[in-house]
Amino acid sequence: MSDFKELGIEDGLVQKLAEIGITEPTPVQKQVIPEILGGKNIIFQSATGSGKTFAFMLPILQKIQSQENPTKAVKLIVVSPTFELASQLKQAAASVTSLKCGLFIGGVPLKRQIDSLKEKPAIVIGTVSRLLELCRLKKLKIENAAALVFDEADRLASKEIALESQEFVSLFDQKTQIIACSATITKKTENFLFEASNSRKKTVFEGQNGLELSPSAEFKTILLPLEDVLREKIEHWAFFAERRDKIDLVRSLLRALGEKKTLVFTSRADQVENICQKLKYKKINCAALTTKIKNQERQSILAHFKNGKTPVLITSDLSSRGLDIPDIEYVIQCDLPSDEDFFVHRAGRTARAGKFGVNIVIGDEWELRKLSAMEKKLKIIIRPKALFKGKVFAADQTQEEK
Repeated sequence: MSDFKELGIEDGLVQKLAEIGITEPTPVQKQVIPEILGGKNIIFQSATGSGKTFAFMLPILQKIQSQENPTKAVKLIVVSPTFELASQLKQAAASVTSLKCGLFIGGVPLKRQIDSLKEKPAIVIGTVSRLLELCRLKKLKIENAAALVFDEADRLASKEIALESQEFVSLFDQKTQIIACSATITKKTENFLFEASNSRKKTVFEGQNGLELSPSAEFKTILLPLEDVLREKIEHWAFFAERRDKIDLVRSLLRALGEKKTLVFTSRADQVENICQKLKYKKINCAALTTKIKNQERQSILAHFKNGKTPVLITSDLSSRGLDIPDIEYVIQCDLPSDEDFFVHRAGRTARAGKFGVNIVIGDEWELRKLSAMEKKLKIIIRPKALFKGKVFAADQTQEEK
């Protein structure tokens, strides 16, 4: 299928897409859009930067806009695990529809968000904790929702927020279409979604044998290969450093790379500010993104990183999912994350929208052994590197070759 019309997307949305430079559907959009238009509950996996957002948003927006009085009630609810992703989803919706869209996240005064619900948004996007709170207060009315979407579904099924996610799903009835997506969908996530979906209220309808309850929800799972971007668009480097030497190596590496747009990750949230301060002391233009920063400051930091005023951003895994910043050339992982999913999501912040990028891991002896096992499992090639006189070389090159 060569264009969105052949997938069933109507002219108005196709025109909006063209205005933002999107004219041809991606592989995930080709597979998912017809299924959602057909009303199926969908779980789909696709690599970062592959077009997942419009894969679920376009068909649902088309359904909403074709209804009578689409602005009279909340029709689409999208749940995000992070503030940043929720904000990006709202921007994506605004780029293709004039339907009113509300953003509901923690850290913003509750009263202000309750007031914004009085403006009757057709689309509600937010974090699960805040959306659940608004439902408990009976401020968010969900009975007319056509669809509920879980973006980065594996994070929403994680033990930290799984109970809240499950409770939120249980508030919907069976007629609401459920859609979930992520760059990594595991069996655990699938089972969580099945159980949560089937905990919803049953709908009574007139059947052949009199009144009957709606059947349990069925899902279609679509898994697109993840390795294409990870293998074909991203070059993977590894540097050895003892823990005490890692920040100095990051500083030297940033100098060698020319302070290009770089995202630096650490697993320890309490180290983000420390790394930032030490780099600033060495005259590296950088900023720290932490959970303690208020939303207004957070948006300012991200804006400066996007436009290049601040070329280096240091953060923890709070931003490794769904953070869609264009033209990130390098990702530096100051440590190996707890599992390969985090590794994939961190690496996927570069090489977006068809571009190429470099993912760099700085590890001690134990971490590099673990990285070697990850290399085989993910079927990627890790290239050992070293710094010599301010330049990056293959680690096994002789001094004469360097």
